[in-house]
Amino acid sequence: MTTKTTETKTVFIDGEAGTTGLEIRERLADARDISVRSIDPEKRKDAAARAHLMREVDLVVLCLPDDAAKEAVALADQLGSQAPKIIDASTAHRVAPGWTYGFAELEANQAQAIAKAHRVANPGCYPTGAIALIRPLIDAGMLPADYPITVNAVSGYSGGGKSMIEAYEVKKTAPSFELYGLGLEHKHVPELQKYARLTQRPIFVPSVGNFRQGMLVSVPLHLDTLPTSPSLTDIEETLARHYARSQLVSVVRDASTSLKGRISAEDLNSTDTMQLAVFGHPGHRQSVLVARLDNLGKGASGAAVQNIRLMLGLGA
Repeated sequence: MTTKTTETKTVFIDGEAGTTGLEIRERLADARDISVRSIDPEKRKDAAARAHLMREVDLVVLCLPDDAAKEAVALADQLGSQAPKIIDASTAHRVAPGWTYGFAELEANQAQAIAKAHRVANPGCYPTGAIALIRPLIDAGMLPADYPITVNAVSGYSGGGKSMIEAYEVKKTAPSFELYGLGLEHKHVPELQKYARLTQRPIFVPSVGNFRQGMLVSVPLHLDTLPTSPSLTDIEETLARHYARSQLVSVVRDASTSLKGRISAEDLNSTDTMQLAVFGHPGHRQSVLVARLDNLGKGASGAAVQNIRLMLGLGA
């Protein structure tokens, strides 16, 4: 029987055959301080076999649909003191009591909170970008919590899971571009609102394009409607201060000039980083804040690996 050790930490990815699970496994392949344990494919849905493996490892990552993730947590609960730490990559526990939100750059002590947590909800890809842009401005008093925020975003089709990937890559039936979630009930909205500290529900309009991965999240602002009537530089400096110590989140300086008013969704693919940019026209007093990230990187698997290392005491 394999036992938990204090040297090489052990991780079980429950749902490792999915897109997120495969990406996490790939990122951990060369980690000398982490060993990934797998279950026999024929026993993937065998509760006893999964519970046995959960009991042996230090941490379990749930890459499952929401209902299956809830069932997995209930299974772990039955293990009592032998239960492993859990990271849930589904939507099931992102606003649930008792779960720590896994966006390490959220605020100054968030990484420490993740490191001490027994259960962490991995952030959604869209909320990661939106929260990164909005939360520092609210914390700084620059943006009112009840401001009528609109978030527009586009993602590569890999964010839609197996069926969407198949529609684009195999069946070739998917459109080149489409808006969706226009009933304004997207499952990421509660998470976005809670951790951005918005008191008014934001309008969130997601879209998908005919490219595998990459993401842009944008937030338009009328600067003269804000209490402090900030400049583009004020917003940029506020974001830069918030992420000054981050190795993964950075602010593009003078984006309107340095990026020439353009930004591509795919430039950070296969990385775990995120870039924030403040575009706008000072004369018109209008701005568009943009977050660029890989929806499979900082938007999913990259964030999960960052949280795995924090929770196992291995550093981010």
